[in-house]
Amino acid sequence: MIPDQFEYFAPRSLKEAIELLGKRADAKLLGGGMSLIPALKHRLAAASALIDLGRVPDLEGMSEKRGAIAIGGRTTHRALAVPGEFKDVHVLHETAGAIGDVQVRNRGTIGGSLVHADPAADWPAAFLALDGEAIAVGPKGERVIPAAQFFTGMLASAVRHDEVLTEVRLKVERKRAGTAYVKLRQPASGFAIVGVAAQVTLDRSGRIERASVGVTGVNSTAFRAAALEKSLVGTTPDVATLRSLCKRIEEAEPMEDMHASAEYRAHLVGVFAMRALATASGRAAA
Repeated sequence: MIPDQFEYFAPRSLKEAIELLGKRADAKLLGGGMSLIPALKHRLAAASALIDLGRVPDLEGMSEKRGAIAIGGRTTHRALAVPGEFKDVHVLHETAGAIGDVQVRNRGTIGGSLVHADPAADWPAAFLALDGEAIAVGPKGERVIPAAQFFTGMLASAVRHDEVLTEVRLKVERKRAGTAYVKLRQPASGFAIVGVAAQVTLDRSGRIERASVGVTGVNSTAFRAAALEKSLVGTTPDVATLRSLCKRIEEAEPMEDMHASAEYRAHLVGVFAMRALATASGRAAA
């Protein structure tokens, strides 16, 4: 398929990009284009203008700020898949490395993935599990969107049309803590049939002090398994305990499609929650 006609803009500053968004009500931002371009080609989306963020400075890279990992919105999955400065934060490179294929990881961006809000994308699970924040900049300045308020529906986020997601901040525990991301991959697309990200902090006796669990691929939006998180506190993270607690995920309202029935997804989310928690707990104890 060939997309409908559109104008192309390549602003060289964030201010210019925001001004262009304000002038074109149906303009769309182009980050890596791994979701937008196929949607345009299949006429599932339309835009009179594409505003390419590729030449806007300071939207890429990682750093640590006040206990959080700050990631530029245009940082590619490939950059995050390579264990580097944050190699002990396994959920970062496990999530990024599980996305799509080499081409998608080379071009796709964390900001674009989050704003697109695909219910089977990988980053939403990690974003929720690490109690993330998105920094959105628009004509009225900067605002902070907590992960709990970010996903507003299927393929819908809280980032407004005239805003640019400039940075993602992830709160990571580093002391007696571990993280993990596991998923059942749809073979053709690489999307998650079920994906679970977990962060676990242990107390000095080896019991779970805090746990957070983000889930993607199950409901129409990614979600936190809050009831499970609460039940985990004070428990010893052995396999039998985790299997029992993960047997039912209260917040799961599984979708049904050609890849999996609702019943199968309901079963899988418990299995993969157990695996993510077991792996994260093992890393926390190491």
